[in-house]
Amino acid sequence: MEPETEKIIENLRETRLLSKISLLSLANQVDISHSHLYYIESKRVIPSVDLIVKLAKALKINPVVLFE
Repeated sequence: MEPETEKIIENLRETRLLSKISLLSLANQVDISHSHLYYIESKRVIPSVDLIVKLAKALKINPVVLFE
């Protein structure tokens, strides 16, 4: 996995935890299984750009924040 991709995933997880949103709740909001989101956050699966955008919107942040 590329370092840039790892950073996006780390930012996603950190943002979710700071927002106090459960894995299950966020997964339900973007219509994926909680296990799929778990695999993303544990860096076993690389999310698509479309999914990253959906997750950012569900977290009420600009998707660009995840890329910083």
